[in-house]
Amino acid sequence: MRHIMVLNAKGGSGKTTLATNLASHFANEGHKVVLADFDPQESSLGWLAVRGVGRPPIIGVAAHSEALRTPRDTEYVIMDPPAAVHGRDLANLLRKAETILIPVLPSPIDMRAAAKFVEEVKASAPVTGNKAKIALVANRAREVTNIYWELEEFLKGLKVPFLTHLRDSMNYIRAAERGIGIFEMAPYATGIDREQWEPIIKWLASKRSQP
Repeated sequence: MRHIMVLNAKGGSGKTTLATNLASHFANEGHKVVLADFDPQESSLGWLAVRGVGRPPIIGVAAHSEALRTPRDTEYVIMDPPAAVHGRDLANLLRKAETILIPVLPSPIDMRAAAKFVEEVKASAPVTGNKAKIALVANRAREVTNIYWELEEFLKGLKVPFLTHLRDSMNYIRAAERGIGIFEMAPYATGIDREQWEPIIKWLASKRSQP
C-alpha cells in the first residue's frame, strides 16, 4: 500500500487540488484509492461528495476525526493535511507517508514561507531517517510572468527534487466543481495540464519517490 501526502504549512497553496487530482488519476487507472482528509474543513471530502456515482470509486475518510482504516485491497492512500502544521504535529503526520509532495505558489510571501517549511520537513526524523521522500511542485504558475522564472530558480535552490510547474488553469476549477480530476476530462481540453502532470506521475512511479 502506497501512502502519498500533499503538504504545505501555508494555506491556499493548492494541496487539495493536487490531492484530489492524484486520487482521481489513480482511480481512473483502475487502482483502489483512499482519500484521507486530515483537515477539519474537509475540502477533499467535499470534492468527493459531488463525485458522480458512475466515476471510478474513491473511498473518503475523515482522518481528522476518525482512525485511518483502509480496506485490505487499498493500493493508494492520498492524504490531504491541514495548513499551519509544525513541530510534533508535523512529525506525526510525516510518519504516515512514504512520499510527500509540497506545492508552492509563485509569490514572494509563499516562497519565503516554503523555504522555512521545506527546511523543517528536511530536518524531520522520517526524512533524515530515509523513511520518507519529498519533492516540490510549482502551482498556479503563469509562464509569462517574471515570478514564474524566479519561482523555478528558487525551488531548484532548495536542494529537493523539483518536478514541474502546474499552470493556473480553469480546468482545475471546473474539475473541482464536478468532483473529478483533469485526467477524467476531455483530453483535447486538458492536453497541456496532462503534460505538466507527467513528471509528477513519472516520479511517483519511480524508486526515487520511495524509501
